[in-house]
Formats: sequence, structure tokens, C-alpha cells
Amino acid sequence: MGNEPLFSHILDAEDEGRRLEHILKTRFHFSQKLLRQLKDGERVWLDGQFVFLKTCGRAGQHLSADIAGREPALLTPENLPVSVLYEDDYYLALNKPAGQIVHPNAHYPTGSLGNAVTHYWATRGESRLFRPTSRLDRDTSGIVLVALSRYAHQQIDRLHRQGRMEKIYLGLVSGVPAQREGLWDMPLGFHPGGGTRRAVRPDGQPARTLFRLRAGGDGFALVEFRLLTGRTHQIRAHAAAAGHPLLGDDMYGGSRELIKRQALHASICSFPHPRAGRMVRLSAPLPEDMAALLSGLGNRGGAIIPAAENR
Repeated sequence: MGNEPLFSHILDAEDEGRRLEHILKTRFHFSQKLLRQLKDGERVWLDGQFVFLKTCGRAGQHLSADIAGREPALLTPENLPVSVLYEDDYYLALNKPAGQIVHPNAHYPTGSLGNAVTHYWATRGESRLFRPTSRLDRDTSGIVLVALSRYAHQQIDRLHRQGRMEKIYLGLVSGVPAQREGLWDMPLGFHPGGGTRRAVRPDGQPARTLFRLRAGGDGFALVEFRLLTGRTHQIRAHAAAAGHPLLGDDMYGGSRELIKRQALHASICSFPHPRAGRMVRLSAPLPEDMAALLSGLGNRGGAIIPAAENR
């Protein structure tokens, strides 16, 4: 896959006589910004011939649009391992290891997932912008979904706003929650102490996390988290406020005795594919450090919730 036109559609009776820009906007949810970008250069074709977006289509014609564009890679390629979970013409899903940042910054200018993916593309002769659809903290492992075009990124944003993106995390927390499942509905804002830390506060942004106990005993538990909102440090701050900080999360009061990083893993991500007409369900296996702790829990008499209770 290169930077070829990725969007393709055979016009049908519903499209007959309608302007292409109207078809792209109403049927396929192209944003106004993306439509403006398509007007820059020869980027829309009918039956292989360049046309303007104001052109009216006829049933049976082949509409294609260069939604990838000609974009230089802005990150330096670095020959680092990448664990690919899924790939098509629209999305690339990766299993990020703990300890790696998603995008380079002033504190970590190299070694990011973005640098690694840019190299992965370069080995195939591709030049792309790195567009992660969400971020994971450096020490959180698991799924990172990358959009391969402006259109693909815009579609994930739309699904987020509609509540149609499902994200499930697994975390090891201190102690065993008394409730087997429930909802943490606690607004989050900046911590009075400053920095990136968040705190529950009445003037904060709405933040809602569903939780469910998966295993418990011997002083810690495996908990499943489903995000209903996407605030910075949401799971970490909610777990701490509930009295069960993530193991290893010293920013929020978690002990590093058993694990040296916050024990949080982005395990599952599912969404309706904007073009393929099917559900995409991505999963990333529990990393070795968390799996070893969970295995030890069973050996020490911890209770594993029966699989039949997992939904």
C-alpha cells in the first residue's frame, strides 16, 4: 500500500444527478475541511478522469478520491520493532510496549512509536504522516490505532463523538474492590499541585469509567475498565480516587513493589469500519509483566472470576 487514492465508490441510483461534494458529505461523512483539501489539485476522478466536486454523477460511474494526499513524513525513521495487530488501506493497529512514548516530545525526542512506524512505512517505500487516533501514556501498554489518511482520522473522531468506539483496558489495582462492577462518574481537572496529574474536582470535565472485577486476592486485583469519556489519566485518577490505585503508578499512590510501571494495558478496541461495512475488533495480549503477576495471583490463592461471567 502506498499513498494511492484510498477512497473508491461506484455511484448508484441514490447518487444519480447529485453533486460529488454532496455525496461525499452526506453519504460518507467527509468533513468540510477535507472537502476543501480535495479541491486543491487533481484529487477527485470519475471513471479515471479528473472532475470538480461540483460535478454531478451518474449511476454506474466510478468515483475515486485521493484522501491520502501527498504528505511528507515529519518524523525521523528509526529502526525499532513494531508489533502490528491489524492493517488495511485505512488503519494500522499496533501493540505498544510499556516504556515507549507514542509521539516524540521535548523529553523523549527519539525512540517513539511514531519513529518506529515511520521506518516501517519507509521500508515499503511509503511516506506518511503519523496520525494516532488516541494516545497512551508512556508506561501504558497496548493498542494504538493509527489512521492512514485525513479521512480515516476524521471518521474515528466522528465515531468517538457518537460513542461508537469501544475501548477496554485491563489494570492491576491495589486491594480488591468491594463492588464487582459499577460506574465511576467523577469529574476530573488539573491537580492543585500542578503538572500533568489529574484530580477529582467538582469544576472538572465530566469523566465516566465502567469497571468490572476480573480476578482478586492477595492484596491486588485485575479490573476491566471501559471508557465512556476520554480524559487525560482518566483510569489512573479514577482508580486512585476510588481507593484502588494501579500497581506501580506512583504518581497516583500505587506501590512499585510488584511492578515498576503503572499496570495498565489497552486490551481491546472495536469500531464499525467506515468503509468496509463490518466491525473491527482488535485485541492485544496481556504483556509479560502483568501476566506474570496475574499468574502469581492464582498460585497464591487469588480468586479468578469464572470465564462464564465475562461478557
